[in-house]
Amino acid sequence: MTASAPAPPRPALTPWRFVVAFGVVSLLADMVYEGARSIIGPYLATLGASAFVVGLVAGVGELIGYGLRVVSGYAVRRTQRYWTWTILGYALTVLSVPLVGATGALVPALLLYGTERLGKAVRSPAKDTLLSYASARTGRGSAFGVHQALDQTGAVLGPLLLAAVLGWRDGDYRLAFGVLAVPGVVVLVLLLWLRGRVPDPRSYEEEPTSAASGASAGTAPAPAPPAALPRLFWAYAAALGVLSLGVVSFPLLAFHAETTGVLTAPQVPLLFAVAMAVDGAAGLLVGRVYDARGPWTLLAVPVAAAGSALAFAHAVWPVLLGIAVWGVVNGVLDSTAKAVVTELVPGASRAVGFGWLAFVRGASLLAGGALIGAAYDRSIGLAVGVVLVANLLGGIALVGVLRRVR
Repeated sequence: MTASAPAPPRPALTPWRFVVAFGVVSLLADMVYEGARSIIGPYLATLGASAFVVGLVAGVGELIGYGLRVVSGYAVRRTQRYWTWTILGYALTVLSVPLVGATGALVPALLLYGTERLGKAVRSPAKDTLLSYASARTGRGSAFGVHQALDQTGAVLGPLLLAAVLGWRDGDYRLAFGVLAVPGVVVLVLLLWLRGRVPDPRSYEEEPTSAASGASAGTAPAPAPPAALPRLFWAYAAALGVLSLGVVSFPLLAFHAETTGVLTAPQVPLLFAVAMAVDGAAGLLVGRVYDARGPWTLLAVPVAAAGSALAFAHAVWPVLLGIAVWGVVNGVLDSTAKAVVTELVPGASRAVGFGWLAFVRGASLLAGGALIGAAYDRSIGLAVGVVLVANLLGGIALVGVLRRVR
């Protein structure tokens, strides 16, 4: 008689507690890397970067952070070591960020910013897959929405912390980046604790009776081969790629706000905190609407992304409104957009699906960052035109895809 494969160990946390605990990890991690992102544009300007360089760097960073997820996605599917990749990626981020401000030179700062983005690429497919298993018991949109809300709470607290630091020590970017080491250490401690409590989150989605039936038969259930990504997934990824061409990076918006005198250096991270608060609220709200109404809720993306062009104004209130709307765009793309992937792609290939979606978005954000940055150097009106046209085309493509999603 052949011994059966052991069933996955029972998690010590309920699915909702797992989602919330993982959200706390992301909250602290977002204090680190979103805090850094809130000041990276003005910081690079102090090192001599132009608007084109800032836009290009932001795009390259997004390509690294999103594009390389396809590589880690395949690695995750092959090894099934979700926790290993998750912890490694977070470690790269929380170790790189404090060093960015310590360099005081443009090239090393750019390299470390790239390393921070690499950490996001390494961990994201594994992290999203871990959450997707728990979401089978909580509601797909709700789980990603709650996680996004907690995630963006950290994205608010990080910039607020740096605003206080820069308000106290004006222009001291070394100290501003350095204080982010504290939440970074806590991230790694919490991750190790969470892995001990839930060593295999796949058990949230797997039926326990399947393991029992295999044991009673005296044979181990054969693992199903990974399924190919469906055509509809590729159409969906392409539509989001077109939309991402028209999503302006925050470093470029911050560059505009400070170099035109609309905002001061300490006010820029405050503005980013507002955007992240809107981001978290949008992810939570739209995630609930998604569970009730379905994927058509994603049409909020092209409308909001076009409205974010208000951030290129020369007055405070239009800039505030435009960046708040920009927060809606990112809140939906970073939460509800992933929920659609869980519906289109089976669990065994889900990490690869998340990776390819991120690759498409990253390539588009790179192209869009360079294009919008170059257009901005010519005229602000031209940059606004690029944003509007990209979102019009992306909205049309998204409607065509959503009509085929059940």
